[in-house]
Amino acid sequence: MNPFNLETLILGINNLRLHKLRALLTALGIIFGVAAVICMLSVSEGVTADELRMIQLLGTHNIILSSVKPPETSQVSQSNSALLEYGITYADRQLIEKTIPHIKTVVPLKGVAQKVQRHDRQMNAVVVGTTPAFFECVNVSAARGRLLSAQDAADAKNVCVIGKQVQDELFAYADPIGESIFVERQEGVVPYTVIGVMTAVETAGTPARGVQERNLNAEVYIPYSTAITRYGDTQVKRTSGSREFVKIELDGLYIPVDELENVLPVSQMVGRCFEHNHAKVDYDMRVPLQTLQLAERKKRNSQYLLGFIAGISLLVGGIGIMNIMLATVTERTREIGIRRALGARRIHITVQFLVETVLLSTAGGLIGVLLGYSGSTVISRIANWGDAIVQPWSVIISFGLSMLVGVFFGLWPAVQAARLDPIEALRYE
Repeated sequence: MNPFNLETLILGINNLRLHKLRALLTALGIIFGVAAVICMLSVSEGVTADELRMIQLLGTHNIILSSVKPPETSQVSQSNSALLEYGITYADRQLIEKTIPHIKTVVPLKGVAQKVQRHDRQMNAVVVGTTPAFFECVNVSAARGRLLSAQDAADAKNVCVIGKQVQDELFAYADPIGESIFVERQEGVVPYTVIGVMTAVETAGTPARGVQERNLNAEVYIPYSTAITRYGDTQVKRTSGSREFVKIELDGLYIPVDELENVLPVSQMVGRCFEHNHAKVDYDMRVPLQTLQLAERKKRNSQYLLGFIAGISLLVGGIGIMNIMLATVTERTREIGIRRALGARRIHITVQFLVETVLLSTAGGLIGVLLGYSGSTVISRIANWGDAIVQPWSVIISFGLSMLVGVFFGLWPAVQAARLDPIEALRYE
């Protein structure tokens, strides 16, 4: 007689139905173990996926340089009002363009003002002079109108492209295309005609997620030639009644690299150029590809750790199954003796108990998957961690582990039951 048949399966189901509460308590360890695996991995996946997506939107082919005030310069500026000079220079840009290979172009960023206004509305918005290639570097398109063109740069026109936040604050429900905004200047204000509005940039203003990047939505872009022609390199920054004269030639550079495998070598060459030409660390270099790789490694390590912790829950659940099944063997000793007396072999007894543990672990695994899926969604929304992402592999692994736990921890009680002596089992009270 084949021990693996439908009758054995039905017998196992009926035995579990006779003790519903005990079966449920036995399966709780598996249920919570599987749910913990899926919850932890999916919540972690959702949190890190949002950060990785933002880093990718910065442009994995880009190298981003920014001018920063060195600490020693900050201390000197508090004691006197002399001209402070630091940051990226025009010579840096020319050197990079001429000497470093695998670079598509070098996109300059020159900040010229911090405030813009229209009629009685005013807001803090960085006004930046740049080239048309900048928008391709940051993967931004025009939601309305158009972006800066080569002709705008050639004619040094007083035109601008504004971010979504600038449109919302200065124009509200009005159409900004063709309208003028006024940019502050030391001698007064200068009008610029709005020719386009950028699409909302998801990477903007998200330092809490680890993406330290400029808020493109709150910036105004004018032709680089206009910024060079109409504004000097020296700015007067007024804070708390004091004035500070600062000379910064370029606020930043975007350097797109031709191939992904060349990004890190090119970034090392750029770093050596700046180390050689700058006595002080008055610049900051960010490589989104490098940041992305670090974030991905952190994500993998986090998944391994969370998976290990959740796996312990499955282990505890398996131990619970083994303990309950060992108690069941003792309780059903006389039944085992009767079956052996009627001709059942050891393999039949083993399969009977093993079927019950596999049924428990399978049912617990399915319930755990449903609980983990719904639980991860609820946790993410309550904690505002972004959308939980339940990966198919996490469901398959957790459910598969629940099955293996049932077989592994159910095998020992099943073997113990099969080894009982039929005569002694019949005498058991």
